[in-house]
Amino acid sequence: MTRNEYADFLLPNVNHSKEEYENIFKERESKGNFVTRIAPSPTGFVHVGTLYTGFVASKFARQNNGTYILRIEDTDQKRLVEGGVSEIVKVLDDYGIKFDEGMKDETTSYGEYGPYIQSQRKDIYQAFAKYLIERDLAYPCFMSEEELNEIRSNQEARKQRIGIYGRYARFRNISIEDAIERINNGEKYIIRLKSPGNFDNKVYVDDAIKGNLEFPENDLDIVIIKHDGLPTYHFAHLVDDHLMHVTHVIRADEWVSSLPIHAQLFDIFEYERPIYAHLSPLMKKDGDITRKLSKRKDPEAAVSHYHETGIPKEALMIYIMTVANSNFEAWFDKCTDGNFMDFELTFDKVSTSGALFDLDKIINISKNYLSKISAKELYERTLEYTNEYDREFYDLLKKYENYSINVLNIERECERPRKDIDSYSSVRKEISYMYDELFNPNYSIKEYYDINFLEDYFENYYSISDDKNTWFDKIKECASKYNYCANNKEYKANPESYKGNISHACEVIRVCATGKEQTPDLYEILKLLGKDRIKIRFEQFKKCFYEVNPIWDTL
Repeated sequence: MTRNEYADFLLPNVNHSKEEYENIFKERESKGNFVTRIAPSPTGFVHVGTLYTGFVASKFARQNNGTYILRIEDTDQKRLVEGGVSEIVKVLDDYGIKFDEGMKDETTSYGEYGPYIQSQRKDIYQAFAKYLIERDLAYPCFMSEEELNEIRSNQEARKQRIGIYGRYARFRNISIEDAIERINNGEKYIIRLKSPGNFDNKVYVDDAIKGNLEFPENDLDIVIIKHDGLPTYHFAHLVDDHLMHVTHVIRADEWVSSLPIHAQLFDIFEYERPIYAHLSPLMKKDGDITRKLSKRKDPEAAVSHYHETGIPKEALMIYIMTVANSNFEAWFDKCTDGNFMDFELTFDKVSTSGALFDLDKIINISKNYLSKISAKELYERTLEYTNEYDREFYDLLKKYENYSINVLNIERECERPRKDIDSYSSVRKEISYMYDELFNPNYSIKEYYDINFLEDYFENYYSISDDKNTWFDKIKECASKYNYCANNKEYKANPESYKGNISHACEVIRVCATGKEQTPDLYEILKLLGKDRIKIRFEQFKKCFYEVNPIWDTL
């Protein structure tokens, strides 16, 4: 049996040869085009690291008038999640990451270099594996899981490198006759690379982010085709990135250790290697240790976490930009229009060590971002969020649309806008006191609160038509009658002579009207609440005040 016949026997029913597939997927029209890809696995929720890698790869493609591909790696069939591909597509699309080619959902794709899902490319991978078998660079391996586990245990005990190489590669030189006999007897097999490498030699890779890297040459006989006929990641990477003419492989640095294998595969096929750019992982401080952000341990690792908590997509993307390039923040501080997408990433400014994931920083970015959008836009975004997560508040926002927009506009269109709202979920907490349906104050009565001052102020001084200066002058005038000092300097010099200062007087009014000691602009709040509503709230406050100070009720 010739080696070509042997390859046909090991991998039957392959429709095309390697050369035919190379002719089908010819060079792109623009040979110098910048082509990147992201290749996630649909095995669970979308990790924020996937968003980070996907964004960086897309940004470099866009900056260079290139092509961006969404390729799905689903060769690990046991871990697949139903609807996982659609979820990946949806999340990336939601965050503005657009593709020129790739999957639309589980079954639909677009582009001339597909299929873009590995389980549908089985024939292609096997054609490339047959090429290796024909040249005695791959062979069938019949080792059982038990044998492989025993080898691993022995290697660990002897502190040796883990893997199938040298004397551990039992079937490396199996004869064609012996292999055929085993297969005819029903023995299961996989296809391994017959590595031509020597561990004592060196291989060099110039990483666009990490610089010149040096490794021992690969001598592991890695698996290239599994029992189910699908490839491992290593082999799929070679075939897919070559046939799709990917120029830059931008991926997480967990794959750095695989570079000797990937470089060897490209060299064996005499293909030009793509440029590699490995992104350092997102890290988290956990007690005394620093570890990778974990799907299993950290809720903030899931992109869905930010959707559920109402963090604006733009805030998370701005944070990702701060991680992606060290000079972004200085640029963004000077950016007049706030369009972070105008910034151009460069490989030399990408950190070579893991960035510490900072949830507090994301929240601060979110506060800044939300402070700059219009009240109308904030209203519409909050409405969309509450429609999904808080129907009670959604109904109130819908019922009082103009009123709600006016509430959200307090201290917004000004030089120093308010920054109390950090997410769409926090809007309710920050403005709920403005709605009678939600107003349920837990008053904390202080010794300098004066019920007579409040009653006098609301009955005889407050007018909704006053401008702000007149309004404040009237507070001072009324407060002085009840021994609140209008001059802060004087109050500081002699505090025991007064009930409080003008700030304390304003606090009494604020607490009565809102139930809170701190709020945005009190003048605007009182105008929006209106006199009738304030009167009702004053009666509530008075009742509570007398419960705390019953002697006042007799005076």
